[in-house]
Amino acid sequence: MKKYKIAFWVSTIFLFLFEGVMPALTAGSEMSQQAILHLGYPLYFITILTTFKILGAIVLVVPMVPGRVKEWAYAGFGLDYISAFVSMMVVDGFSMFALFPIVIFAILTVSYISRQKLLVQ
Repeated sequence: MKKYKIAFWVSTIFLFLFEGVMPALTAGSEMSQQAILHLGYPLYFITILTTFKILGAIVLVVPMVPGRVKEWAYAGFGLDYISAFVSMMVVDGFSMFALFPIVIFAILTVSYISRQKLLVQ
């Protein structure tokens, strides 16, 4: 049980920092705007994506949030990573940078599976 708890918190804190803190700090940056425009999305998409990423990250780390809400956050992040991978592949073709969302998806999977193991025990 201890290994699942460590795996859960390490992966979930990483997701919180990567999907909650970082978007909050960089959403208005020129680099963020150029990346969204490069993929063909409108600029208002940054506001929508940032809002849901911050809310989802908070949901994952706050223990009092109901399990069903956490499930929706996991599903939303999964959809985000898969969509990011597809968008990068369509626009830029295969590159190591396009694989980055898949790596983050793997970390999300570790968080989800370890959470499920903790709930069973």
